[in-house]
Amino acid sequence: MTHDSAVTQSQNFPGRTDGAAAPVIVVGLDGSPTSWDAFCWAAGEALRANGNLVAVHVTPWSEPAAAFGVPYDYSGVEKARQEIAAELKAEATQRAQDLGLPLYFVSEHGDVTRALTSIARSLHANLVVVGRSAKLLHHLVGSLSHRLTCRHDAPVVVVVP
Repeated sequence: MTHDSAVTQSQNFPGRTDGAAAPVIVVGLDGSPTSWDAFCWAAGEALRANGNLVAVHVTPWSEPAAAFGVPYDYSGVEKARQEIAAELKAEATQRAQDLGLPLYFVSEHGDVTRALTSIARSLHANLVVVGRSAKLLHHLVGSLSHRLTCRHDAPVVVVVP
């Protein structure tokens, strides 16, 4: 895993001053409208609970062209991934600042379910928040929200637009 900046397993989040651990809320963010709905809901919950918000952006390892043996510009793809992650981080940071909420941003490569679960576990998250998939195929074969709710690592909230 490659965590962005200072979010690590031993991260001590600022927040509460009464000695109690502040709740940690992990939200999946891919830039889709439903993920921004989930981000807004999670930010509101973090504010109400005086907690910490961790936005997680995951890009998959699999490349469609690789399955067909098509030549592929991996350096260009990696640069595009980094640019997308930087844009999401900037937008999420701005939205959190507008609310007066500190934000921790994590960028990962790999399976989205595994990455969110791993980060939630490592940060002892109290809640995982994701947006409901709007894709028809996900309703037929299973979505991220369904895979997460079948696990028992932390309570999961699926935000439906």
